[in-house]
Amino acid sequence: MKFIIDRNLFLKNLNNVLKAISSNTAIPILKGIKIDLSENTLTLTGSDTNISIKIDIPKSYDLHIESTGSIVLPARFFSEIIKKLPGKDFSFEVKDSFQTKIMSENSDFTINGLDADNYPKLPEITRESSFVISGKSFKEVISETVFAVANQENRPILNGVNFDFNPKEINAIATDSHRLSRRTLKLATGPAVATNLVIPGNSLIELSKIIADDDPQVTVIPGENQVLFKISNINFYTRLLEGSYPDTERLIPQEATTTVELDALTLARSLERVSLLAHESRNNVVKMYLNVEDQIIKLSGDSAEVGNVAEELAFDSLNGENLEISFNPDYLRDALRVSITDSIVIKFTKPLRPFVVVPKDSDEKFIQLITPVRTF
Repeated sequence: MKFIIDRNLFLKNLNNVLKAISSNTAIPILKGIKIDLSENTLTLTGSDTNISIKIDIPKSYDLHIESTGSIVLPARFFSEIIKKLPGKDFSFEVKDSFQTKIMSENSDFTINGLDADNYPKLPEITRESSFVISGKSFKEVISETVFAVANQENRPILNGVNFDFNPKEINAIATDSHRLSRRTLKLATGPAVATNLVIPGNSLIELSKIIADDDPQVTVIPGENQVLFKISNINFYTRLLEGSYPDTERLIPQEATTTVELDALTLARSLERVSLLAHESRNNVVKMYLNVEDQIIKLSGDSAEVGNVAEELAFDSLNGENLEISFNPDYLRDALRVSITDSIVIKFTKPLRPFVVVPKDSDEKFIQLITPVRTF
C-alpha cells in the first residue's frame, strides 16, 4: 500500500475522523484509525462503537496512488506525526509486518500498524427511506436543543434529542426533566414519510462540528438502530437511543398568570452578575420578584459564606399577578444563549410551576421550559 497526498487536505479529513475515536475504548483496535486505499479512493475510518465516521478522499483530490491495501494505525501518534510533518506533501507506505513508513522532505517516521481485517465492520444501512435537509437548518436545531439533554444512566432515553422529521418541518425536543427545549423549524423539503429518531446528545455535538457553515446538504439515512448522515464525502454513523421518548406536551403550560417582555441580553448580563454569589451557595439558586403594581422586577442571590446581591431588572412590559419564584440561573442563561430573537417573553403560572421562555413577535416555534426550585 503506497500513496502520496497533500498534507493539509489529508489533515483536514483526518481531524474529522478523530472525532469518533476515544482513548478510553475497551476495544484496543478502536484506538486506531483504519486506512483503506482502493484504485480510486483513500478511505479513513474511526469509531468508538457509538459514533463511527468514514471519509472518502477521491483520487481527484491531489491523491497519487501507487499500490492499494489497508492498515490500522494508532490514531494519537499518527495524527501528531501528520500535524508536525514539514512538507506540503507526504508519502505513506505500508511494508512487511504492518510497519508503516511516513516521509516528508527530511522527516522519516516508521510506526507499527495492525491488521485491518480485525477492525469491526460498519453497519450496513440501505437508502430506501433517506431524505435530504439543509445543513444550516439542522445545525440550528441541534444548537437550540442539545444543551438540554440529560446525562443519566437510569433514564438513557433523555440523553438524546427526540427528532420528528416530516415533509414540512423538523420538530426537536430535549429535556433533562428539569428543563426542556422544543424547536420547530420549517423545511423547504423534508422526508416523504414522517420519521422519528432519538439521537444521543454527544453524537449531535460532534455532528454539528462537522456540518460546515456554507449550508451543505445533509442526507439522513435511518436504519434499525443506527442513523447515517452523509455530508459531502463524510459518512457519520451514530447509534439511536431505544425506547419511547416521554410525552412532554403536557408539561408546557397553556396559560400564564404573569407575563414579562424584556431584552434577552439585558437579562443574561443581570443573571451573570447575580450568579456570582448564587454559584457560591449550596443550592445555586436565584430569586426573581415581580411586582406588577409597582412595575418592578428584582433578581437576588445569596451565599451564607460570601454575602448577597440584589439588582433591579430593566424590562419592556410586565402584566398579571405579583410573583416570587426561585430557579437555577444556569438553566435560564442557557435558554437565553440560544434565543432566536433579541426580545423574549417569559410566562409564569405559579411559584412552583414551570415557566416558559418564548421569542417575542416571531412566527418561529421555539419554547423553552424551566422548572423552579423549592426554597422552603
